[in-house]
Amino acid sequence: GLYSLVNAFQWIQYSIITNVFTQFYGVTNDKIDWLSIVYMVAYVPLIFPATWLLDRRGLRLTALLGSGLNCAGAWLKCASVRPDLFGLTVTAQVICSVAQVFILGLPSRIASVWFGPREVSTACAMAVLGNQLGSAIGFLLPPVLVPNTPDDQELTAYNIRIMFFGTAAVSTVLFILALAVIKDRPAKPPSQAQAVLSDCLPEDYSYRQSIYNLIKNKAFVLLLISYGILIGAFYSVSTLLNQMIMHCYQNQELNAGRIGLTLVVAGMVGSILCGLWLDHTKTYKMTTLIVYFLSFVGMVIFTFTLDLDNIYLVFVTAGILGFFMTGYLPLGFEFGVEITYPESEGTSSGLLNAFAQIFGIIFTLTQGKLITGYGPLAGNIFLSVWIFLGIILTALIKSELKRHNVNMGVKSKDLQPVSTEHNDIQYLPAGRQYNAMKRLIYCTCIATFIFIFRWPI
Repeated sequence: GLYSLVNAFQWIQYSIITNVFTQFYGVTNDKIDWLSIVYMVAYVPLIFPATWLLDRRGLRLTALLGSGLNCAGAWLKCASVRPDLFGLTVTAQVICSVAQVFILGLPSRIASVWFGPREVSTACAMAVLGNQLGSAIGFLLPPVLVPNTPDDQELTAYNIRIMFFGTAAVSTVLFILALAVIKDRPAKPPSQAQAVLSDCLPEDYSYRQSIYNLIKNKAFVLLLISYGILIGAFYSVSTLLNQMIMHCYQNQELNAGRIGLTLVVAGMVGSILCGLWLDHTKTYKMTTLIVYFLSFVGMVIFTFTLDLDNIYLVFVTAGILGFFMTGYLPLGFEFGVEITYPESEGTSSGLLNAFAQIFGIIFTLTQGKLITGYGPLAGNIFLSVWIFLGIILTALIKSELKRHNVNMGVKSKDLQPVSTEHNDIQYLPAGRQYNAMKRLIYCTCIATFIFIFRWPI
């Protein structure tokens, strides 16, 4: 979680102060945007060798590769603080983007390998929390450490060095800690699902067959696309937030960072609450669908209140958007693991992240062009339409909790597990559970629309 934090910080540290870096390096906005987009570009081709390495060589080697590359990229940035060395800072960011390939797929794998069935979703949410916290710090610290001083380039260079050297020092400490403490797996499996998998011989495992099985799984393919849309939209909003705020509010670089912090911190709270809820109820599909719908509502509210000349209102709407949009991250991971068991958690989460990066690239480039040509409203409406499509795709996913059923010893597809207050497990017919959740969705929709229409008052 901690070295994921540092890697996420390095992803967003350029784009949140785009205007400062464009002046320092003498480049255009789109060049700075690419310093964030490169994270997404690098992930797509490298995810397959990275997940193969995770499956065949284990957690320790994968984590050490990610942590080591992250540390190397951070130190190389320290040597790039000169206006004529933009190419070097791009190289350093490319190294950090390769490091994140070995990082993003770990949360669901660590949760499954090290934690029991009543802890696994919360553990995954806590591991994802590190990445979200890194994004939050990346929104907060760069505008503070590197304020806009266009008339004093030496001061700007000094401030950038402070940020880069601090990041490199923390990365080095975390690499040493990762070297000392990370292990592949516990001595005894924490769950029946892991015990079953541990009985399989490594030579029986086929990475190619695992990928083929995942692609044949229609529910997982729908989740791939819907997950990619929502998280890709989050990547786009995060990358272009500075430009959106500066378009509507002049000289508000510091508040742009604070709004980004609000976006991610609210999402961190959402992630933990969603993880706890899933561990308690195991209602993966309905929880995912509700959170997706509320992310769409949050995006619509953010879109139409951004330019009302009230920056404090933007803080509130960004918090609502972040709570649901970022809170969806562990939901997608854990839902993917459930419907694809016994396939590798690293492979399923890696493919989910790959689709998020692909959509993130497309959305960031398209929304950036729309913001430049037509303003933030057009770009945000573009994202809202895609998120609405994601709601429809999520509703079509057929939910079968394969991993949970193995843990509980359940074979029938017509039964769904529900936690009781006595910590025992009882099984309700799927139809009754569906009706109960349908009523909950209706109530949520009604409450949401009341909130939207009362908002101007």
